[in-house]
Order: sequence, then structure tokens, then C-alpha cells
Amino acid sequence: MSEVMPVTPSWLTPDPSWVSSGGGIPENATADAYPPVGLPPQPPVPPPADLLVNPWDIVLCTSGTLIACENALVVLVIWQNPALRAPMFLLIGSLALADLLAGLGLVLHFTFAYLLRSDSAQLLTVGLVVASFSASAFSLLAITIDRYLSLYYALTYNSERTAAFTYAMLVLLWGASLSLGLLPVTGVNCLSQEVTCSVVWPLTKNNVAVLSVSFLLLFGLMLQLYVQICKIVMRHAHQIAVQHHFLAATPHYVTTRKGVSTLAIILGTFAACWMPFTVYSLIADYTYPPLYTYATLVPATYNSVINPVIYAFRNQEIQKALWLVCCGCIPASVAQRARTPSDV
Repeated sequence: MSEVMPVTPSWLTPDPSWVSSGGGIPENATADAYPPVGLPPQPPVPPPADLLVNPWDIVLCTSGTLIACENALVVLVIWQNPALRAPMFLLIGSLALADLLAGLGLVLHFTFAYLLRSDSAQLLTVGLVVASFSASAFSLLAITIDRYLSLYYALTYNSERTAAFTYAMLVLLWGASLSLGLLPVTGVNCLSQEVTCSVVWPLTKNNVAVLSVSFLLLFGLMLQLYVQICKIVMRHAHQIAVQHHFLAATPHYVTTRKGVSTLAIILGTFAACWMPFTVYSLIADYTYPPLYTYATLVPATYNSVINPVIYAFRNQEIQKALWLVCCGCIPASVAQRARTPSDV
């Protein structure tokens, strides 16, 4: 009777018996020699014959597929439309491309983990996922900087200098992201020393700590920039109200409040998706229960699902391009909608 392959979560430290023997526990091994990670020794329980794939990995693969499809549409629209070449659209395209690669990385990691079962292949896919999610976070920071500059330097924003600064930001953010993604591939991993593993295999504890601290610094900078954006928006609204003798209940005041609420939603969504995994990865290691890792990692991937909705599909110009691609026409409601402070 053929032996059933045990389930090994693809994002967690593999069972050492599976790594050394290609599957299954050696005949001369005892139950105490191979206890489950993070749990006290206990007799081995044969897995069900139909449970060959970790359900959490299926969730991640499904999330990656949705991320890839959704962001591929944004990349395609921006790539095919010559009118979408302003700095803002270049940054939105960078965000969509990063999320697209992250989605592909999740799908490829699932495929390689359960079909090839190769450490080298999984190192490449983990490096791709790290680089892509890093580029996604850095692109969000770049978009925040661009929005701040567009308000602070409103009169000189549309200039060649702004375009050059945007290209410089793109080069820097993708260079930094590729460097972070290459770390596990070039040897900064825990393949040879399991005790150095983090909650995400094969990243080391120090590697994940660097990523987590970088996220916290990035979030703090974004928070500070959005506070400044809110101050500028409210100051502009007050100046217009004084000039036109507007009252607090006027439509302009309402849309200004809506714009500030939009900024809060953007920052709150980013923090809600990434903060649990960031904090958990700082305090935990590979000995912690796998459930906690997946429970914090899966919501983090949802940020790449939400990004196109917040940054791309709400944009009037991108909406027009999407309508042209999908049905060859632009509805009057979309064509005539004016830009408001809620579009910041």
C-alpha cells in the first residue's frame, strides 16, 4: 500500500524528516525525535488520505490569483493609454505592477511548494514575494509624497522637475525592493540553521525584523504626511469659505470633510492589513503555532486586493479608460464628474 505524503505548510519550517528523506519519517525514528513544531512530543497521527494540501495555502493561492487578475487590469489600462503618463499615474502603475508580481509570487510559491518541492524554487518565489510586497509598500509611500507635493507646491507641481523626481523615486523604491528580495536568494536564509528561522520560512528572524521595522518607519512617515495633507486641505477649504462666504453646511465643506475621511480610510486600511503581521513577526519565531502566522499573513495580502479600488478604480481618468476598454464608450455620469477634494 502506497505511503501518504504528510501535509507540510509551504510558508513554515518543513518537517526535518521530510527534507532529509523526501517524504515520510525514517523507519528507525521514534515519535519523540520528530515532535510537531511548538508542541510537546506526542505519538504521530497519520494524516487523512485526502488531506494533501494545507487549506491556508489554498487561501493564499486564491488571494494571489485575485490580486494578479485585478492589478493586471490596472497595468494594462495604464500601459495602453498614452494619456495616463502623468507622475501620479506612473506611481499608481508602479503600485499595480508591484501587487501584480506579489499575486504571481503567491501562486508560484504554492505551485513550487506542492509540485516541485524544491528549496531553490521556493527561495526564488519567497524572494519575489518579499520584493513585490516591499515595492507595493514603497509605492504607497511614493504616492503619499506625490499627493503632498501636489498640494504644497500646487503652482509648480506640473513641471519637468516633478517628472524627474517621480522617476527618481521609482528607481529608488524598486532598487530597495529588489535588494530586500535578493537577500534570501543570496544566502540570508535559515536553510542550514533552523534555529534562526522566523515565522515565514526560509526567512531568518533578523531578515523579518528588518522588514518589520522598515514597515513601521514607512507607516510613521505616511502618517505624518497625511496629517500635513489634511492640514493643507482644511486650510484651503477655510480660505475658499472666507472668500465666498460659505457656511459649514455647503457642498464644498462636505466634500472637504469627505476628502479627509478618504485619507483616514487609506491609512487605516494599510495599517489594518499589515500591522498584525508586522507586530507578530517581531515577537514570534518558527516555534509558534502555524495558525497565528497564517491568520496574520492572509489579511496582509488583502491590502493588495484593496489597493486598486482605492488608488485606481476611483480615479476619474482611469475610470474613463476602463470604460473605453470594456465597452468602447464613456457614460455621461463619468465623463462629467468634476474632481473634488475627496479625490486626494
